[in-house]
Amino acid sequence: MLNVVGLGGIFQLSLRSALKEYGWFRSFATRQSVDASGIPLPWYTYSFIFFLDPRLKDHFVVFEYGSGNSTCWYGSRVKRIIAVEHDFQWVSQITPRLPSNSEVLPRKIGNDYIQAVKEKNEQFHIIVVDGRNRVKCATIAVDFLTPDGVLILDNSERHWYQPAKALLAERGFKSIDFRGMLPIVGHESCSTVFYREHNCLGI
Repeated sequence: MLNVVGLGGIFQLSLRSALKEYGWFRSFATRQSVDASGIPLPWYTYSFIFFLDPRLKDHFVVFEYGSGNSTCWYGSRVKRIIAVEHDFQWVSQITPRLPSNSEVLPRKIGNDYIQAVKEKNEQFHIIVVDGRNRVKCATIAVDFLTPDGVLILDNSERHWYQPAKALLAERGFKSIDFRGMLPIVGHESCSTVFYREHNCLGI
C-alpha cells in the first residue's frame, strides 16, 4: 500500500539505509551537520568525509576559512586548527564548543579576512577554503601550504569558484572531485581536494 501512495521508498529509507547510518535524518531534523550519534561532521559530501577521515594525522596543522562543526571535527583529529570567521556572533557561539587546540580568528569581510592565513607566519598541511571570497582566499592560501600540503575547496561545483580551480591547476595541483549528498540538505554538492605528488594525504 505504501508503494501505491508513493511512500514506500521513504519508509524503507527511514528504517534501513545509508542515509540513516550516516546520520542524514538526524542532521536534517536538527539542522546541524552531525552523524547518527550527534557528533559534529564537516558540511562536506559524505564521500569526501569518508575519504578524508582515515587520512588525517595527529601532527597536521590546519587552517580553515569559515568555522563551524568542521572546526570541531578537525580539532578532535589533528594537532591544531586555526579558522577565520566573519560572523562575530557565530564566533561567540562556536568557541565554547571547540577543543583546546582550536582557535577562531574574528575578522571582518575584506582584506583582513582574506589575509588571515598569513597571521601565524607558518605553513599548513591542510587549508580549507569554505568561507567568503573563496577565489581570493585560495589565491593567497596556496602559498601557505607545507610542501606536502593540500587545499580543499568546498561547494566547488559553483561556477563562480571555477577561477580558483583554474589557478590551482596552473600552479601544478591535481584534483579529485567528491560529488554527492551531504548532511542537512537533500541536494548534492561537490568537495574538491587539490594535491601535488608526495602529499600528506597519500593520494
